[in-house]
Order: sequence, then structure tokens, then C-alpha cells
Amino acid sequence: MATFTVRGKNIEITPSLREYVEKRVGKVTKYFEKVGEISVLLTVHKGRHIVEVTVPVQGGVLLRGEEATMDMYTSIDLVVEKLERQIRKQKTKLERRFRQGGFKAEALAAGPLSDQRDESDEYAVVKTKRFHVKPMDVQEAIMQMNLLNHNFFVFRDAETEEVNVVYRRTDGNYGLIEPNE
Repeated sequence: MATFTVRGKNIEITPSLREYVEKRVGKVTKYFEKVGEISVLLTVHKGRHIVEVTVPVQGGVLLRGEEATMDMYTSIDLVVEKLERQIRKQKTKLERRFRQGGFKAEALAAGPLSDQRDESDEYAVVKTKRFHVKPMDVQEAIMQMNLLNHNFFVFRDAETEEVNVVYRRTDGNYGLIEPNE
């Protein structure tokens, strides 16, 4: 049985809500031998019921899904469907990643494969860009990203000399990705 961390923001996590989350989100564990602690954040913001789920599986693979509707239970159902679509879509790559076992491909046979697309070995890279990675601070990188009207921007941190990425989050704020040695 997988372990869960269910947190609420502007919502009380009732025992029935926790049970529903564990039952529905727990469905994704049938695809993997080992699953880490599943993190679920339930948020109510301006009438929207947002569910964010992160599922760590062996080999450092992270599944993540987020859905928002006007009903928490609907959001939970939709995020589970999204996670299962991700698993089906990446079936071949996950099997290859877990050559020694761990991915239960037979679990996919039981469910519908309606959203299954091309399972080719490679992702199609349709464009390659090369650019100079200029040293700058985070604030300048965010300004550059906004001037270019992009959702992310790659830059070299002026202090650490490491390549970092700033990005625009769906909530309108900004995020920073730093390398971890």
C-alpha cells in the first residue's frame, strides 16, 4: 500500500475526502512495483478546486498532474485520468527505463488505450536553437523572458556560473530551476 501526504489549502481534509483521494490516486500504483510517498495538495482558490499530485516511482521518475474544476471530487478524478494517460503515452519508454522490472505493462492491458499515440522510440525534435548563455542575475533573466514573451528563459547565474532556468508558473508567479550536484 502506498503512503500518502494529503494537504489542504483553504479546505479542510475530511476523512471521507482523504479516503477518496487515497482510493482514486492510489490507482496509479498498479503500474509500478515501487512507489514513493504520494504527495497530494488540494486547494480552493476563487471557487476553483485544484488538485496537484506528485508520484515518485523508482529510478527517479516523477509523475505529476494538476487539474482544476468547480468540484474537488471532479478535479481528483480528472487528475487521475491525466496521470494514467501520461503512463499509457510513455509506456514503451517506461518499460525500457525499468528494464530490470518495476513497470507493470500488463496493468495497461486491462484499461482502455484510447489516448495512446505514437509509441516510437524517440521524441520528435522539430527545431533546434543555439544561443549565447549570458551571465546575469535572476531578476534580469525574468525581465529578458518577459521582453521575449516566453514562458521560460535559460541563463548563466552571474554568481555561481551555473546554467539556470526561470519560468512562468500557471499561477502567474515565477519559478527558478537550479542544478543540483
